Amino acid sequence: MVPDPGWFDSDQMKFEDWWRGIRLFLKSNRIMETNDRITAILAYLRGGVAGIYAQWKLDELDEELETQDWDDFMKELKMTFSNKTKAADAEWRIEIFKQGKKNIVDFIIKFEALAMKADTDELYTIFLLKKNV
Repeated sequence: MVPDPGWFDSDQMKFEDWWRGIRLFLKSNRIMETNDRITAILAYLRGGVAGIYAQWKLDELDEELETQDWDDFMKELKMTFSNKTKAADAEWRIEIFKQGKKNIVDFIIKFEALAMKADTDELYTIFLLKKNV
């Protein structure tokens, strides 16, 4: 059973946890259609910048008759609300992260976690992996 993710109120420090919760909520409730997913997410954005963004996006959805692009929406949402200092810190840490005497499995797990936090593209991630092993 997946709990309701609650409202998101523009607090960038809480975005990652809320984003993980909303994704689990969408999966558990089998909300698979892109426009339905976007609408459900917008329903959980309240107050401040999040409320303004939700209203702007809702107005945009009302004007368009086509299905929205999920990847574009996710990138836009993350760019708007994610904690940019965490991503910058993770990007810096992944660039200097070396395997050294670490077990390869431990190194790969930590490297993948840093790559996800830094939100790097696949080519750059592969480059860094080759460089740091």
